[in-house]
Amino acid sequence: MTQNSAQTQNTQGQPRRLTLMLTGEDALDEQGDNQARQGLPHERYLLGDKVPLAPILLLGQSTIGFDPNLEIACLQPVHLHATRDHLILMGQNQIDLTETESNKLLDAALPLLKEDFDHQLLFHNPYHWFIPAGPFSKLASYSVDQAQGRNIDWWMPHDTHEQGVAKRWRKLQNEIQMLWHIDSVNEERQARGLPSINSIWISGIGKLNDVKVPSALARASKIYGKHSLLSGLAKFCGIPVSASVANENLVGAFAWPDNPEMLWPQLASQLLNKQLDEVMIIDFPEGKTRERILTLPDIQKKSWMFWKKPEVLALNDLIQS
Repeated sequence: MTQNSAQTQNTQGQPRRLTLMLTGEDALDEQGDNQARQGLPHERYLLGDKVPLAPILLLGQSTIGFDPNLEIACLQPVHLHATRDHLILMGQNQIDLTETESNKLLDAALPLLKEDFDHQLLFHNPYHWFIPAGPFSKLASYSVDQAQGRNIDWWMPHDTHEQGVAKRWRKLQNEIQMLWHIDSVNEERQARGLPSINSIWISGIGKLNDVKVPSALARASKIYGKHSLLSGLAKFCGIPVSASVANENLVGAFAWPDNPEMLWPQLASQLLNKQLDEVMIIDFPEGKTRERILTLPDIQKKSWMFWKKPEVLALNDLIQS
């Protein structure tokens, strides 16, 4: 859908709608016997069940051309925090890694990566390194977003159709960990009170042709949000993208904000002022996709005091209803 077609939705008999997606969380019991499902609920919703994060991230972060049928892996330098009896993966927003540090660590690991992956690196920035997956293409893995803050025993890559791939990855991971343990980068970081970069994480393995974009995103006139996935999805779909929601015509837009409760008053105002007819909220209770269309009566508190102007429900109240 083009920008013009979105803005003329109402004249064509279609409601003027904004789609608001909320971040989802896993619903699982880590003491259970079942292997965790790949991808956070919103990752599966945006990309499809194969969750090919790596090629979409690469598309959004670079200008290089690559084969849409090429299996690509995303490698990330990470910190594993040791507790009394297990290791916890620290989030990327907690490690404060500079471009210089990342480049030095990559230089140390690159000979091993080239040898085991049998490919050259495609592209890299401080937090993401992309490489053709090669012999690791059948490895099942979990994104840092999904595994962070958790015991990594549950979230380590595992074999799918071919046995021994996960073991080969762990061997490579251990070799890189030993190299980085004695690297001057970590000595300097620890002297500054920063967490060491003591491991490497693999995730998002897949092909660009495996991306299955939901219709709510594919038909959007504009995409709003800061998440690194959105720039790649916007390029994939040919849709303009902006990090923040401007006070403008939001008809036909798809928004995934970091703080949706801060955006909600603006959306409610546009419903009240008849700039929007409805808001579709996509959330993931218990890990399952739920889509609901809300109109003005749906967001107003019910009251017997009919002479008073109805109050607008808070976003949290609507989500929990």
